Amino acid sequence: MVRTLPRRKIRDEVADRIKELIAAERLMPGDRLPTESELAERFGFNRLSVREATKALEFLGIVESKTGVGLTVGQIDLARVTDHFGFHPALVAASPRQLIESRIVLETGVLPHVADRMAADDGVYDSLQAIVDGFRTARDLQTWIDLDIRFHRALLESSGLAPLVAFGDLLQVFFQRFRDSVKRAEWKQGIESHQRIIDLLQKQKVRAATAELRTHIESHQRRIGSKP
Repeated sequence: MVRTLPRRKIRDEVADRIKELIAAERLMPGDRLPTESELAERFGFNRLSVREATKALEFLGIVESKTGVGLTVGQIDLARVTDHFGFHPALVAASPRQLIESRIVLETGVLPHVADRMAADDGVYDSLQAIVDGFRTARDLQTWIDLDIRFHRALLESSGLAPLVAFGDLLQVFFQRFRDSVKRAEWKQGIESHQRIIDLLQKQKVRAATAELRTHIESHQRRIGSKP
């Protein structure tokens, strides 16, 4: 039996056309866009479909609508995007192995950039060290988890590659799912691992730091007893 693909909503087609317009004309945040009536006429869609498209794009921060100003190019709100897609089925249904490998690919990939920025700015190392020091005074699991999230987010931020921070935030479900996998007896090992990662990066030993980070992330796999 031949199965037909579902038709895309007109709203989505209009949204794509608006994004193509922004890219083609190299518009920047704050630049004016045509009115909804003008967009409807230009693209050959009715105004209702254009309104639905602009509202969807406005939610993500791609466009803004202000009284007396009209439509302008927005500043994408990565925090809002992260919240919106944090419950995407691809993440919710992902196996522990898939989530672990995703974090490994993302986080180890930025390490060369982090090492370069450490070499140019001592403050990069200091900010990461402050988080590691926080682990030493943690007294409960929730504090530990919060610090772990902060550390791995700060590692991505330290690369200077802002878009990757958003991807990392999407994978925070990784920590939420494995909260109980961190036992108090293993906290010391975790502290030492975080410390080795940043010390190796400071010494420009990226390969060794990569191996350490991979082992650190994969430790969750061993704790929960999941198979690849």
